[in-house]
Amino acid sequence: MLASLVGGIFGTKNERELKRMRKSVDAINAFEPTISALSDAEIAAKTSEFKKRYQDGATLDSLLPEAFAVCREASKRALGMRHYDVQLIGGITLHEGRIAEMRTGEGKTLMATLACYLNALSGAGVHVITVNDYLAARDAELNRPLFEFLGLTVGVIRSMQSQEEKHEAYRADITYGTNNEFGFDYLRDNMVFTPEEKKQRGLNYAIIDEVDSILIDEARTPLIISGQSDDSSKLYAMINQLAPELTRQKEEKVPDGGHFWIDEKQRSIDMTEAGYEYVEQRLTEMGLLEEGDSLYSPSKLNLVHHVHAALRAHNLFQRDVHYIVSEGEIVIVDEHTGRTMPGRRWSEGLHQAAEAKEGLNIQNENQTLATTTFQNYFRLYHKLGGMTGTADTEAAEFAQIYALDVVVIPTHRPMVRIDQNDLIFLSKVGKYKAIIEEIKRIQLTGAPVLVGTATIEASEFLSNMLTQSGIRHEVLNAKQHEREAYIIAQAGSPSAITIATNMAGRGTDILLGGNWKVELEAIPDATEADAQRLRAEWEVKHKQVIDAGGLHIIGSERHESRRIDNQLRGRSGRQGDPGVSRFYLSLEDDLMRIFAGDRVTNMMRAMGLKDDEAIEHKMVSRSIENAQRKVEARNFDIRKNLLKYDDVANEQRKIIYGQRDDVLYEPTIHEGILNMHHDVINGLIDNFIPPQSIDDQWNIPGLENSLSVEFGLSLPVQQWLKEDRRLDEDALRQKIVDASVAHYEARRVQMGDETANMLERHFMLQSLDRHWKEHLAAMDYLRQGIHLRGYAQKNPEQEYKREAFTLFQNMLAAIKSEVIQDLSRMHVPSAEEIAEMEAQQQRDAEAMHLQFQHSGVDGLTGEVSQDPELAALNQADMRLNGTFTEVNPYAGQNIGRNSPCPCGSGKKYKQCHGALV
Repeated sequence: MLASLVGGIFGTKNERELKRMRKSVDAINAFEPTISALSDAEIAAKTSEFKKRYQDGATLDSLLPEAFAVCREASKRALGMRHYDVQLIGGITLHEGRIAEMRTGEGKTLMATLACYLNALSGAGVHVITVNDYLAARDAELNRPLFEFLGLTVGVIRSMQSQEEKHEAYRADITYGTNNEFGFDYLRDNMVFTPEEKKQRGLNYAIIDEVDSILIDEARTPLIISGQSDDSSKLYAMINQLAPELTRQKEEKVPDGGHFWIDEKQRSIDMTEAGYEYVEQRLTEMGLLEEGDSLYSPSKLNLVHHVHAALRAHNLFQRDVHYIVSEGEIVIVDEHTGRTMPGRRWSEGLHQAAEAKEGLNIQNENQTLATTTFQNYFRLYHKLGGMTGTADTEAAEFAQIYALDVVVIPTHRPMVRIDQNDLIFLSKVGKYKAIIEEIKRIQLTGAPVLVGTATIEASEFLSNMLTQSGIRHEVLNAKQHEREAYIIAQAGSPSAITIATNMAGRGTDILLGGNWKVELEAIPDATEADAQRLRAEWEVKHKQVIDAGGLHIIGSERHESRRIDNQLRGRSGRQGDPGVSRFYLSLEDDLMRIFAGDRVTNMMRAMGLKDDEAIEHKMVSRSIENAQRKVEARNFDIRKNLLKYDDVANEQRKIIYGQRDDVLYEPTIHEGILNMHHDVINGLIDNFIPPQSIDDQWNIPGLENSLSVEFGLSLPVQQWLKEDRRLDEDALRQKIVDASVAHYEARRVQMGDETANMLERHFMLQSLDRHWKEHLAAMDYLRQGIHLRGYAQKNPEQEYKREAFTLFQNMLAAIKSEVIQDLSRMHVPSAEEIAEMEAQQQRDAEAMHLQFQHSGVDGLTGEVSQDPELAALNQADMRLNGTFTEVNPYAGQNIGRNSPCPCGSGKKYKQCHGALV
C-alpha cells in the first residue's frame, strides 16, 4: 500500500530511470543534424577520434551521446535501419551494466550494436553472448556491415574451430558466440602449456542475449571439461537389470513394501529401508557384494550411486520428454527451450544409466578436469549487460546474485495483444479436444495459430489429433530442429497451424503473413521480378492476417516459470501487431497436480463438470500463479544454495588459475621454486626433528634416509652433529636447507638457465593440473555427504567451507612437495630428451579428447557432482592426506551397534551410519 502510494507520487524506480535516460536521448538526438551531414569517410574516421579521446582520458560515458549518434547514422547507411529512441534507451541500459527488458520484435539485436560500438572503443574487446550457434552467426553477419563501416572487426566463435580461427575471433573488437563456448574457452585457456595457446584476451564487457535463459535457467548447470575414466559399462548394465524390479512407495512416511519413493516437487528419489535390504540381497546374488557386506561400507558407496542413477533414469527421465534416441545415442532435450543438445552428457552416472535403460552402447564415464558455473564465469567480467523479453519476474534474483538491475524498456508502438483468461478442464483428453476445436474455429477466420507444448510427447500427441482431423500443420520440436528456421518463418502465414515445444530462445520473429524473403531464397536464380511478386503477395497475406486478429497463441499447459509462459505469449503482438493468447489447462497437468492443491480440484468436481467443459475463474488463475511463484522461489533457493557451495570452489579456482598464469607469463619462476624448496625441506625436517624438541626426540637416520630417497640428497647430518656440538635445531635446519638449495643450484648450472627455466615451468604446470583434477574429485566427494552433518546439529555449509579449506591446503602442500622432488631427482636431460619432452607435451594437448558437458544437479539439495564413483575409484591415487573425510556424523558418540540409527532412517546403527565407521 505504502509502496504504491510512494510510486504514485514520485514514480516507480523504472520510471525514474527512464526519465533520467531520456535526457541522454535528447543529447544524442541533438548530434543527429551534424552527424548526418558528414560523408561516409568522415563518419568512419570518428572511430579513431573517439579512441584517441578515450586514451587521452575521456570516459566512455562522456563519449556516449556523440558515439551513439555516429552508430545510428552508420546503421542508417550500412543497414538501412535507424535506431528508435527506445532502442537508444536500451543501449544506454546495456552500457551501464544492466538488463534491458524489451518486448519480442522491438529490435534487441540492433539495440545491442550501440553498446557494442561504444565499449569496443576501449580496445579491450566486447563479447556478445547468445544461446546457440545459429543466432551467434546470424547476429554477427547482420551487424558486420555496420561495424566494418565504422572500422571495427567482428569475430564469431564456434565449437570445432581451429586454434587459429579461435584466436582471430577473440582478437576482433566484437566477438559473437554462445555461452557454452565462451565458458569452455575460459576453462580450456586455464589448461594450456604456453601463453600463445590462450585464446581469450581478458573478460572486459559482455552483452548476454536471452539473459534470463543463460543466467537463471542454466545457472544450476555447471560447465565441465572431462577426460576418459575407467570403463564401468558392465556395472551399469548389471544394475540396469535391477531397476525394473524395484517398486514405488506411494507416500514418503507410509511404508507399503515399496522400494523407493519419488518427491515430484523436488524431482528426487529416495530408497526405503525395504529397498536397501532388497538391493543388498540382489547385489549379493549378482556377486557385486560379499555376503554380510553393507551397501554403505566406504568401498561400496559407488554401488549406491549406480542404483540411484538407474532409478532416476527409469523413473524421472522419460524418452521424448527429457531426451531422444538418435543414431544410437541419448541426446538431451533442453527442458527450457525444447532444443536438443548433441554432445552434452548428464553426469553422476545418469547418462550411462539412460544408455543402459535404452539398450544402447554404454560410453565410458568421464573424470572432471576443469569446471565452473555460468554464475561464477559471468561474474568474472569487468562489466555485464543483458537483454531479454522477460526478466522482470526474476529481477530480485538478478539483483541478489549478479548485482544487475532490470530496466523495462517501453515499446515503440503500444502493445495491443489480448491475453485471455485460462480455461481449466478436468482431464487432459477434454483439454486437447477443446484445443483442436479452437484451432478449427480460428483457421476458418484465416488467422495463424501457434500451439505451445511443454514436451515432445505432447506436441506429437496433438499432431496426431490434428492429422486425424485432416488439418495440415507443422511440428517444431527437438526432432525437427533442421527445419526450424523455415517453420518459424512461415508460422505467421494465413491459416498456418504450428505446434512447437517451448519457444524460448528461438530467436526469430514470426512475421504476420509469412516471410517472403525465405521464399525468395528457395527460388534458384531468383530475379528482381520474383522479389516484387513475392512481396506483393505477402502484403495481401499480411493484411488478411491483421484483419483476422493476428497470430493466435494457444498454450497447452503452464510452465513451472511464468517467464516461459510470457515468452510464448510474446511471440504474438510484436511491434503493435494484433494478437490473442490463451492457456488451456487440465487438473492432470503436472503443475496443477503437484502444486495447485486440492481446492481447485474439489471445486470443479463439486460443480459436476464434464470432460469437455471448462471453467474460467480468477480464483483458479490465482492458484496457478501462486503455484508458479512457489516453484520459482524453490528454484531460486536451489540456485542460491548451489552458489554458496560453488563460491568456495570458485575462490580456490581463482587462486589455482592465477598461479597457472604466473607460471605461464613470468620470464622465470626460479625465485618461487626456491621459496617452495625452503618450505618443503623445512616441512620434511619437521617430521624428524619436531620444533622445540630435545635431541633425544630427533630421528636423524630417518631424516638422512628421507632426504636421500625423496630428494636424491646424501647429507651426512649425523656426522655434522658429531663434528659440531654447537649445532642447535635452528642452525642444523638452516644448514640442511642451504645444502639442498646448493645441490639444486649446481644442477641448474649444469642444465643452463634456459633448460632449467623450461623444466621448472613444465613440472609446475604438470603438478598443478594433476592435483587440481584430483582435488575436484575430492571436492565432489566431500559434497556428496556433507548434508549428513546436519543430523549432528552441524551447519553443512560451514563444515563444507572448513573441510574444503583443509583439502586445498593439503593440495598446495602436495604440489610443492611433488615439484621439488621431481626437480631434485631428475637427471640433467640431453637436448634430444628436451625436444622429445616438448613434442610429447604438444601431442598430449592435441590428443586430449576433452568432452564438454553440463553436470546434473540434485533437485533437493542443489548439490552438483561429476560422478561420485570417480571419486571412489581414484581414492587410491590421491596423494593428499585426509582427502576423503569421514562421513559418519555420529562418530565418537556412544551408540550401540544394534540401536536405531539417530538419522531417523529406521535402520539399526550397524546397518546405517555405523557401517561407515
